[in-house]
Amino acid sequence: MRCLTCQSISFLIICKSCQEKFLTPKIKKRFLAKDFFVYSFYAFSEIESLLNSKYQKYGDEVYKILAKNSFKPFSQTYLETYKNEKYFTALGIDDYPMHGFSQSAILAKSLQNKYFKAKYGLLRAKTRVKYAGKSLEFRKANPRNFICKVNNIKNKSNIVLVDDIVTSGTTLLEAKQSLEKNSCKISFALSLADVRR
Repeated sequence: MRCLTCQSISFLIICKSCQEKFLTPKIKKRFLAKDFFVYSFYAFSEIESLLNSKYQKYGDEVYKILAKNSFKPFSQTYLETYKNEKYFTALGIDDYPMHGFSQSAILAKSLQNKYFKAKYGLLRAKTRVKYAGKSLEFRKANPRNFICKVNNIKNKSNIVLVDDIVTSGTTLLEAKQSLEKNSCKISFALSLADVRR
């Protein structure tokens, strides 16, 4: 097979050389509300073509590589500062499988360690609306209407929301509000890419 980035022959869909060159994350923090922020690892423009792979049959392999280079090291090293917490529960935003996989489930799974417990299928959108390329007005007028199934979560006080792209932040804020109505406390959110970076 050939590397998606440099087209050289590779056993991986993104060769190790390109991973080292292009997928070294730079963590940025953006506040979406006074008490709520999202960490992102890349500017959207840096990895846009890779993010678009979620519409392709090989997209799961690309997302696993993106997660391995960003979410996984974040969970292993950065959160040493939170070691007094029992653990965090990582919830993927609307992790309904599309095109044979769920990008937010892949990202949440990559966080799994002694600090993170990934849970699946607990935060699904009732409304199947696509936000890609849509205005803020469209996003606000067409909410996701999340269904929360969080009764089986033992630790509702340290939820981390997981998504692949943050644009306006309306999806993350809506998810946060839905979970808070179900007695959950959201610590922060994680996203692969921020469109505003």
